[in-house]
Amino acid sequence: MGIRIDSGNGAATEVQEPRRVKAAGRKKQQRIPRWGMFLFVLLAAFAVARTLQRGVEQQKTTQPPIRPVLVAKVISKDVPIYLDEIGTCAAYETVLVQAQVSGKILARHFQDGADVKKGDLLFTIDPAPFQAALDQAKAQAALDQVTLKRQADLRQRNVIAPQDYDTAIANAQKSQAAAEAAQVNLDYCFIKSPINGRIGLRNVDIGNLVGPSTGSLVTIQGLDPIYTDFTVAETDLALVRKYLGGPNVKVQTWSPDAKIAPRTGDLYFIDTAVQPGSGTVKVRAVTPNPDRALWPSEFVRVRFILDQIKDAKLVPSQAVQISQSGPFVFVLKPDNTVDLRPVKPGQRQDGDLTVIQGGVEADETVVVTGQLALAPGAKVDPKPYDAPQAAASQGASAVSRGAD
Repeated sequence: MGIRIDSGNGAATEVQEPRRVKAAGRKKQQRIPRWGMFLFVLLAAFAVARTLQRGVEQQKTTQPPIRPVLVAKVISKDVPIYLDEIGTCAAYETVLVQAQVSGKILARHFQDGADVKKGDLLFTIDPAPFQAALDQAKAQAALDQVTLKRQADLRQRNVIAPQDYDTAIANAQKSQAAAEAAQVNLDYCFIKSPINGRIGLRNVDIGNLVGPSTGSLVTIQGLDPIYTDFTVAETDLALVRKYLGGPNVKVQTWSPDAKIAPRTGDLYFIDTAVQPGSGTVKVRAVTPNPDRALWPSEFVRVRFILDQIKDAKLVPSQAVQISQSGPFVFVLKPDNTVDLRPVKPGQRQDGDLTVIQGGVEADETVVVTGQLALAPGAKVDPKPYDAPQAAASQGASAVSRGAD
């Protein structure tokens, strides 16, 4: 069935009306079974658990790992302000033994290189001529004494003139002086050591004719104490003058092979002028040497101690790091995190320790190794740092300059 539409010109158009189809009947509503709902809940719980697990794993991967480090306590003790130099030793006394009378050497009473004491007999020169001269002088002195006594008796009785008596006195004194001179010459025949020291290689043998014009017979050097000679650069003079004359000024002498303990001596001499060309000042110290371990002209290491720093703060040298902002150390907190502290390092000391002039306190703990990946607030796993034993030669390491 359609609808007829008149177009106005006598024509008509019929439009068909669509058919309505009635539903045969209401479909039955479908229901989800219980096992399906249980499976859905189970899958949802699994998905949520998996999501939470991934979040925890991701959080763990984003957290920085705990870094293992070695730590050490900041210690406090007295340490020196010093300059390290290179020096040489020199004999405290050097004597060239020479003959004072002429004659033939009859005997030698020492072994080359032996230690001798003051008064030890070294050489014997033939004493016979000098003994004869002494006997003659003594005889003349005795005769003049008898003559003087006789002249004195005559003078008391006014038998002789005063001039004769005065002449007798002069002759007696003259002959006595001659006898004493002859005794001195005889004593010179027995050459003795004038000092305690070590004797060198002899220059004459038995049978040689020697005299005052002959060169030295042997050389003796005093080795205890011994001189330590070194130089100080002119750039360090201001520091030296600051402490010169103080009670703590000392000089330590170290053997070049570091096989003996350092010897501590006293400052003996410092030159009054800078050496042209080298720009250094000569310094000399007196060093005890009872075992003769130090030898003249031997190169030694010298530590010129100027003063003592009381209760200085010391850390292992490895703990001090350098950044663009300057030196710093990592300080361990009680919760095992680290804090960055700017510090002012001072001189390096024995045992591979460095003085810290500011930034840390005694008994604080600093990180010694493992600083590469650390940042302020980082968590660490601290272990104690075992400092290596300092070698004996470390006390005379490369030249260090003291700070004011």
